[in-house]
Amino acid sequence: MDLKTSLNVVEIILAIIVLALILTQSRGSAFSGSFNSDNSSSYRSRRGLEAFVFRLTIAMSAIFLLVSLIAAIYERSA
Repeated sequence: MDLKTSLNVVEIILAIIVLALILTQSRGSAFSGSFNSDNSSSYRSRRGLEAFVFRLTIAMSAIFLLVSLIAAIYERSA
């Protein structure tokens, strides 16, 4: 398997992981906070597993970006 194929496979796997992480995050109360008078529901901190999934989503997105950039640079030079 050459580098181009490997990068494409890694990119697809990372895309699926990022998508799954985004979908598993709990829904925010962005719109419900504007309709409620209770302001505490709008702003809350992430804790525990929710914070871990949030940080993991950011990390996987950054890795996906780097792999995509490497694939684009490799494609351009080849």
